[in-house]
Amino acid sequence: MTAAATGGPLAGLRVIDLGQVYLGPYCGLMFALMGAEVIKVEPPAGDVIRGVADGRENPAAMMLNSSKQSVTLDLNSAEGREALLALADTADVLIENSRPGTMEKLGVGWDTLSARNPRLVMGSGKGYAADSVYRDAPAMDFPIQALTGLMSVTGFPNGPPVKCGAAITDFLGGIHLFGGIMAALHARGTTGRGDFVQIAMQDVTHHALASNIASFLLAPEGFSDRAGNSQAVLKVAPYDLFPARDGQVAIMCLNDRHWQHLARAMGRPDLANDPALAKGPARCARRAEVDGWVSEWTSAHDRSEIFAALSEAHVPGAPVRKLAEVVADADMRARGMIHDLPHPDLGTVPVPGLPMRFASHAPMPPRPAPAAGADTARILTALRQAGLSTLSEESD
Repeated sequence: MTAAATGGPLAGLRVIDLGQVYLGPYCGLMFALMGAEVIKVEPPAGDVIRGVADGRENPAAMMLNSSKQSVTLDLNSAEGREALLALADTADVLIENSRPGTMEKLGVGWDTLSARNPRLVMGSGKGYAADSVYRDAPAMDFPIQALTGLMSVTGFPNGPPVKCGAAITDFLGGIHLFGGIMAALHARGTTGRGDFVQIAMQDVTHHALASNIASFLLAPEGFSDRAGNSQAVLKVAPYDLFPARDGQVAIMCLNDRHWQHLARAMGRPDLANDPALAKGPARCARRAEVDGWVSEWTSAHDRSEIFAALSEAHVPGAPVRKLAEVVADADMRARGMIHDLPHPDLGTVPVPGLPMRFASHAPMPPRPAPAAGADTARILTALRQAGLSTLSEESD
């Protein structure tokens, strides 16, 4: 195997990132961490994600905009729009996730951009598809979780629907948009022309509900929307959170073999050899008993001891960790999945690394995110010097 190259696999691509909040910026982050030159275009006051109530910069801005450059432009002005068009003329990719119709109203929509730069791939992420009846409804992660049914399958049977704690639909949207853009870039290698790639958060979230929908279709009358930490789709047990001396652990026996291994790890060969417990449906019928036996074992040990025993027995499970434990994870740092990058106001921020690995490309550690507009003068000056813009010096 040859030595890994120092540049990322997308080195040489120029990406203009007009992304806002999470979806667009995460898509742009994937390009940046793979070596593309990513220029984030923000309004003069910066992307809304930068601000928090107490006046400090939101650490999420550091996480999502690392390894990018920042240019601030007022797209409501003729000069700002001219600068954006000049940037798009030099780009391979442009990313946006503004409200429907915004780019067209500004005169920088797909038809305009592709006419000027036929090789451009434009990626557009929205809450709802352009041909959806919901097209113009304001959309962010919370209402998308509600409409798609994701919220309906989250929570406990005797409680109301609950949203997923993470902004999952934004990030599902961002990674799907990245994949669509990469497909368009691949096609451009043959056709020489770019493409307009569109994704909707509603649509990509629907894909993530495949197992829940399948279970509903198989038994619509007896389907339980919410199962808490148990398994609503498959009739398996044990599958839940269990108490440990220092917290909780998640344990799942997805098949009968897992149950055999778990029972022996618990020091209960009698349970492993009991034919009345050999099959999943039988254990589900006696879930309270089964969970009681597992809880008796877990409550006598620390999470780390249980995790080690589960791993040795090849039983899926892990400790339930708080975010304070997660951001302090030494293994994630050792593998380059967390980088502590300096910030002038926040000290350091645990910035994520690229979750993909390539045999031919060494991982590129992220660079600190720029302040809003930090690269405006340099980048616009380069456009003028290349004869691609007629902007005045004052517009910097």
